[in-house]
Amino acid sequence: MMDIPLRLLRWTVHATALGLLVLAVLREERATVAVGGVLLGLLYAAGFAIEGKRVWLGLVTAGWVVLAVAAPPFVWLAFPLLFSYLHALPLWAAMFGVGALTSAAVLVAAWHAGELTMPLVLGPGVAAVVVTLLAMACRALQAERPPE
Repeated sequence: MMDIPLRLLRWTVHATALGLLVLAVLREERATVAVGGVLLGLLYAAGFAIEGKRVWLGLVTAGWVVLAVAAPPFVWLAFPLLFSYLHALPLWAAMFGVGALTSAAVLVAAWHAGELTMPLVLGPGVAAVVVTLLAMACRALQAERPPE
């Protein structure tokens, strides 16, 4: 029974990533950046089949950095990526990654906006806290799951 909430949360994260990616690609006027977004989506989807999750996470993060710098809508893909950090990495590394990715999202968003504003700091910060708490709840649910 505990599998249902975990599956729903995972699919919600994936749907959020897909939705944000589609919106970013559709808003992008430069074909090369839009194609980059499509390629990032394919790479993200390949994560289901890749055994080396850490290598995949590094590649997805690198793709996100390039696209986030290229166009503002891609910055918000950091949020589902935060969940991937918390899912694929040991807790200490995930927390470091969440902090670094959140900081990068704030800085890139501020760079695109031309100024650092309170919403640009609070939005990613609050999202990082919420995503971290959700991921920790998932870990707790998995730990309580009876062995199969």
